[in-house]
Amino acid sequence: MEEEFQNRVKRFTELKYKYKATSYQDSAPSSLLYLILQKLDLGIKLTQVELNWLKEHKLIETVEYILQEEQRKAEEIIKLENEFYHLKSQYKIPNYWNSFKNDISNPLFAILWKLNSENKLSFEEIEWLKANQLFATVIMIEEMELQQQFIALKEKYHATKHYDSSPYNPLHTILKKLDTKIRLEDIEFEWLMNNGLAETIAIVKQQEAEREALFAQLKEKYRANKYLDISPGSFLYVILQKLDADEDLIYSEVNWLEQHGLTETIAIAHELEKQREFAILKNKYKAEQIDEVLTSSQLYNVLKLIDTDNALQEDNIEFLKARQLYETIAIANERYARSLKSRVTLGWTLEHSEIEWLVNNNRHDIINFAQQHHFIELKRKFGISDSKNQLPFEIFYKILLKLESKERLDTISVAHLVERDLLSNSGKIATAYYTIEAEFYEQEFDRTQEPAHIATASNSWRKAGDPQRALNLLTNIELEKIPENSIKSDILVVRGNAFRDIFDLINAENSAKRAIEYYYKNYQAQILIGIIYYDRGHYLQGDYFFEKAMTLGARIEEIDDEIKQVLKKIASEHHRQNTVNYLLKKDIERYAWVKFYQKRVRDKGIK
Repeated sequence: MEEEFQNRVKRFTELKYKYKATSYQDSAPSSLLYLILQKLDLGIKLTQVELNWLKEHKLIETVEYILQEEQRKAEEIIKLENEFYHLKSQYKIPNYWNSFKNDISNPLFAILWKLNSENKLSFEEIEWLKANQLFATVIMIEEMELQQQFIALKEKYHATKHYDSSPYNPLHTILKKLDTKIRLEDIEFEWLMNNGLAETIAIVKQQEAEREALFAQLKEKYRANKYLDISPGSFLYVILQKLDADEDLIYSEVNWLEQHGLTETIAIAHELEKQREFAILKNKYKAEQIDEVLTSSQLYNVLKLIDTDNALQEDNIEFLKARQLYETIAIANERYARSLKSRVTLGWTLEHSEIEWLVNNNRHDIINFAQQHHFIELKRKFGISDSKNQLPFEIFYKILLKLESKERLDTISVAHLVERDLLSNSGKIATAYYTIEAEFYEQEFDRTQEPAHIATASNSWRKAGDPQRALNLLTNIELEKIPENSIKSDILVVRGNAFRDIFDLINAENSAKRAIEYYYKNYQAQILIGIIYYDRGHYLQGDYFFEKAMTLGARIEEIDDEIKQVLKKIASEHHRQNTVNYLLKKDIERYAWVKFYQKRVRDKGIK
C-alpha cells in the first residue's frame, strides 16, 4: 500500500509540472487537483465546478493552458475536417458521407488518407469500399493502378516519348504483351511505327528473333523440321510450346499435326502424355522411388492395371514385391476390393474368380456383404416377402442359390420350404422347385423308361403351374404296355388332376374312374372324384368318395388340403359361400379354418 501511495504522489508531482500547477502546495493524491489533472491527461473535458475550483485556488496558468489546449484541438479538428472533405471530393465519395464527426470513427478517413499518401490500398481495404458501395472510388483506384502500371511499362520499354498517359491507350495493351512476351499483331506493330517508337520496335524485333530461335529449337526437339514455315506466328509454334510446357494436346491440335504429316511429333506428344500419366500413377500408387520413366516398362503397365480397378495377377504381385513396392500392392488390393463392393451395391453378382480372390485376400467382409445383397435380390426374384428379415440367411440363401442355378434340393431343404409354406401355393418358389423336379424326372424317364418317372414329372409340371405340359407329357404314354396296374392308375390320377387344372371336369372324372378300374386301392383317385364333385357343388357325393378314400388309407389332412385348394380356386363367390356354409354345418371344429373365407365373402357384401 505504501508503494502504491508513493507512486501516486510521484504521478501527482509530474502532472502538476506538466499542467503548470506547481504553485499548489498540497501533494496528497486525495486532493481534488489530482483528479482534475488526471482528467486533463486522459483528455476528459472538465466540468464548470472543476474550472471554478482552479480559479479559486489561483491556478491561472493551468486554466490558461486548458483554454489554449481546447482552442488548439478545435483548430486541429477543423483542419482534419477540411482535409476529409477535400479527400472525399478528390476520390469521388458520395455526398451522403457528409458527417465528419460520424465518419471520423469509421475506416473511411484512414483509407482515403492512406490512398492519398501511398497511392495503394490492401485487398481488405478495397473490399471495405465495395461493401459500402463506393464503386466510383474503387474504379478510380483501379484506373490509378493501371496508370502507374502504364508509366512503369513505358519506362521499361523505352516508350516515354509517347505522352498520352491514359491506361486505355493502345500503347498500354502493346506494352503488356511485350512484358508477357506475347507476339504482337501486325496492326500493333504498325501502330508503334506510326508513332515513331523506334526503341520499343527494337525490343519487339529482339523478342521476335528470340521466338524464331526458340521455334527452330522446338522443331528440332520434337521432330517437326519438315514443316518449313519459320514464323513464330505459325500454329505449330503454339503446339510445340504446349509440348515443351508439359501440357496435353487437344484433338484439334493433334488433327493439325496429322494433316501436316508430322507423325513423329504426334508420337513424341503421345509418349510425353503417357510419361506424365506415368509420373502421376507413380505418385498415386506410392512407387516414386522407382527411377523408371519409359512407358514401355512393366511398372507402367502394372500401375495402369491398378488404376482400372482390376485385380493384380500373381506375376504382377511378384514384380512389385521384387521392387519392395508393398504399399503399392496394398493400395491395389484395397482399390479392387472397393470396386467389387461397389459393383455389389449396384446389383452385380460376383463371379467365382472374384469370390476366390476375396477369400485368398481374407476379405470375408465383402463376401458377406455380397451374399447379403444377393440374398435380398434372390428373395425379390422369387417373390418372397421378408420385410422384417425373419428368413434365416444361413439356411435359405443356400436354398435360393440352388433354385437359381436349377439344382435339385435335398429333403432337408424341401422340409424348410414346406415349414415356411413356400411350396403350397403357385408362387415363384414353388414354380422353380417343381420345374427342376419335372425336368429331372423327364430326364430320368428318358434314361430308364421307367413309367413311374413320367407320372412324377407330369405331376411336378402341374405344381409348377403348367398343366398343359403335364398333359402333353402323358399323351404318348401307352398304358397297355405298362405291366403294373398301380402305376397305370397313378398316371391316370395325374392326368385327371391336370384336366381339372384346366377346368375340364369331364375328362378329369373319366381319368379318375379309369384309375380306379386299374387299381381300386388308389385312394388318390377317390379323392380326385370327391374334389370334382365339390367343384360342381355336389358336396354329399364328394363326401362319399372322401370316406372311401379314408377307408383305403387317406389321411384327413390330405383331403382337407384338397378342399382348401377348391376354396382358393372357386371363381363364384356364391359357390364359395355355399361351400363354406356346408363345411361349417358339417363339422364346425374340423373346418374352423373356413371362417377365413366366410369373412372374405362377408367383406365383399355377399350374404
